[in-house]
Parts: sequence; C-alpha cells; structure tokens
Amino acid sequence: MENFSKRSLWSIMDGEQQAIQQIPPRLSMKLNQSYVYDQSQNFSPRRHSSASTMQLSPPASPESPWTLSPLLHPSPAPTLVYHCVASLHRRQGTVHSIAVSRGIIFTGSESSRVRIWRQPECIERGCLRTSSGEIRAILAYGNMLFTTHKDYKIRIWRMSLTDHSQPIKMTTLPRNGSFLLFRRASSSQQRHKDYITCIAYYHAEGILYTGSWDKTIKAWSVLGKKCIDSFVAHEDNINSVAVNQEDGCLFTSSSDGSVKVWRKVFGENSHNLTTTLTLQNSPVNTLALSSSPSSFHLYSGSSDGSINFWEKERVTGRYIHGGCLHGHRFSVLCLVAVERLVFSGSEDTTIRVWRRDEETSFHECLAVLKGHRGPVRTLAACLEMEKVAMGVLVYSASLDRTLKVWRVKVFPGEQKNAANAEESATTTNGNDHRMSASFRECEVSPVLSPAWVEKKLQDNHLRWSENEIN
Repeated sequence: MENFSKRSLWSIMDGEQQAIQQIPPRLSMKLNQSYVYDQSQNFSPRRHSSASTMQLSPPASPESPWTLSPLLHPSPAPTLVYHCVASLHRRQGTVHSIAVSRGIIFTGSESSRVRIWRQPECIERGCLRTSSGEIRAILAYGNMLFTTHKDYKIRIWRMSLTDHSQPIKMTTLPRNGSFLLFRRASSSQQRHKDYITCIAYYHAEGILYTGSWDKTIKAWSVLGKKCIDSFVAHEDNINSVAVNQEDGCLFTSSSDGSVKVWRKVFGENSHNLTTTLTLQNSPVNTLALSSSPSSFHLYSGSSDGSINFWEKERVTGRYIHGGCLHGHRFSVLCLVAVERLVFSGSEDTTIRVWRRDEETSFHECLAVLKGHRGPVRTLAACLEMEKVAMGVLVYSASLDRTLKVWRVKVFPGEQKNAANAEESATTTNGNDHRMSASFRECEVSPVLSPAWVEKKLQDNHLRWSENEIN
C-alpha cells in the first residue's frame, strides 16, 4: 500500500472529493445541534427543530447569537465566543483560495472566474473573468491583486482605492508578448512547469515569490514585470511560501517534510539557503508568520496533524524550535495568524483557535469551530478592533464546497500559568497516547464519510508501524 503521507497532498484531495461528500444519513441531525452555557458551568447540547436536516451552519442558541465553544474549560467568564455569520454553498467546484482586502473578499476555484464578495456578509459583487481556471492562490496587497492559474501563469490586477469599481488586469507573468524572450532564455527561468500552489509578496522591494509543484521557487519583479530568479528549493512539491517583511527572509515548505529559510543576496537577485528546519517525515502543507514588537514566530502545519512553531532569537537571528501543538486528528491544511491568535484548518473538518502567551510562548486552544462537512482547505482572517474584546473575521473554504464566515471574539480573561498552558498545547512526543486517542476519535467522527475515515485509519496505522520499525 502506498504511504499516504508521501503522496502529493492536493492530488489526493482532488481525487477524493466525491468520497468526502458521502455523509451517513443517521448523522445528519448532528448538524442541527448548538451548544449553550448553562448555570452549572457545563456545556450541554441543545437540539433545535428544523424543516431541513441539511443545514450546514449550526443555528445560534435562543439566548444569544453567539455560539460558545464546547471545548472551553468551564469558567464564569468565557474567553472566546464565535458565530457563523454566513455559509455559502457552491454547487460545482471547490474554493481553492481566499484573499481579503479593504472590506472585499476574493475567492478562486476550478472555474476561470475570481469571485468578489462584500465583507462580512459575503454578498456577491461580481467577478473577474480570466482565460484560465484552477485559481489555487490569491494574494491582495494595497491596490494590487495577484492570482495564479492553470496555465502556470500569474495575473496582476489593479484595484481602486477610492471607489468600488472592478479590478483591472495590469499584466500577466510571464508576459504573453515575450515570445522572443522565451527563445533566448531557458523555459525554467520564465515559466513554472506545474501548478503554482502558493505566493508571497515582499513589500519593500516589490518582489513576488511563487512556489510550484515543479519544486521551484521563482522571484518576480512586479515593477519590471519579469522573473529575476528561479531555483529548485525542495525535493518534492512546494506547498507554501511566506516572507518576513522586516528582513526579507523567505520561508518555504514542501511535501518532502522540510521547512527552509532563504535570504536574498545583498545587491543581487539570487537567493541562498540559510537554514533547513526538518523535524518529521510528514509533508508540510502550510506556513504562517506571526510578528510583534517583542517576538517573531513561524508556524508550520503537517500531514500528521501537528503544528510546529519556531521563535526567532532577536540577537542571533536563529530560529529555535518552541514546540508542537497537537489537537487535529488528520492533516493540517491551512494556517493563518492574527496578532497572538493562530487559526488552523484541518482535514478533520474543524478549525482550531490557538492563543500564544507572549512571555512564555505557550499556546492554548481556545475553541474548535465546527460546521464544515469536509476538509478545511483554505483560511483567511482580518482583525476587527473592539474596546472590550478582540474581534476577528475568519473565512474558511472546505471540500464540502462551502464558504463560511465566522466572527470570533476573544476576551482578555486570566492568563494561564505555564503548567496549564502546556496541558492545553501538548509539546511532548507522546506518540502512543496520541495514536490511540486518534483512533478512538476517528471511529466516532460525526462528519467524515466512512470511506474517508477507513482510508485514513489504514494509512495512519501503516505510517506509525513504519516509524516503530525504524
């Protein structure tokens, strides 16, 4: 049997969307259940009657429009509340990518159209028509919007900062009129040879980085509209790329199980490898950066369900491994960081909300957002500042073909001590305990199809068996 963890993540997911849609009818009533906080400080399920059992977003409790996480520790003062603001279902195709900018949401899917929505209710405002679909990565910055397509090209759009007019396409990289340039330059220098899965933009120098399944990273000059550097970064598909806006360091992750740190050579366009962070054999699917005046953290999500994080030393600039967050049962597919909060989307259909303590770097899981019926493939988030609580709008897209909008409020509350924080975010290597717990949770999964669960259990058992032998 082929090892699941060694295969390309997105190729597996694209080929198994049909299996994910098989939801057992006897479990459909589970979706019409919300949680309320009773006087005895215990979270209890309360069922609501509904004419349809196929409602995707859990209804709010009669007492409040906010739904409290059932996994919070009982407390008279809840730390986090959340509410599903909108849930949109797409009849055909899956949303691959989401970007948020100045109150506007952009989504890309298999189609050749980039959908435009108004924040936060997701009211559609039109679309951008392109000549190629499979829009797997979208990035918005300032008045620019970047999209990647099936033809292995990048399109750059200009957005208006004064009105709500539709974005206008500025250029395509590599440029369509560069036929003579292609004859003089090598094809690997000018165009990716496979899907572009991730993009990152370095604001200070106007450099757009793209990562692809062809194992290469390309650096594009947005002003010059050309590729200024191309290099093979990993031994397998590149799944995620991120850039530190403070110093220009580039971070890449791959299905080969590694996270690498690159730096642009001063005065040149080439990039050198500075550090390789390799901790496991499992593919690394996603990266996220969290920066504050006092700290800088790098997060990576893997196919084994773990989230590793590193903290940058301010004096030496080295990245020290800070620990591993455990909680997801299956692959972590997407990460996004906002302030001290980290949101993780997983193949187990859930979104976890983690909070980092700035003094100790310990993490606690504040909530688990449930509502999707398939793997959560992509996330985006933006901050809503409020006087009493910190509000965050979270956008999630799943293989269940839904796009959901969550409003999350985090109250200050009391800080946990180091011992309690360590219990909330496990950093040990208790593989045996996690393996048995994962098997028990998988067997009673209320949302995943039986075929999907059975396959995952078989693949996980094979992987753990190989690790024990080694």
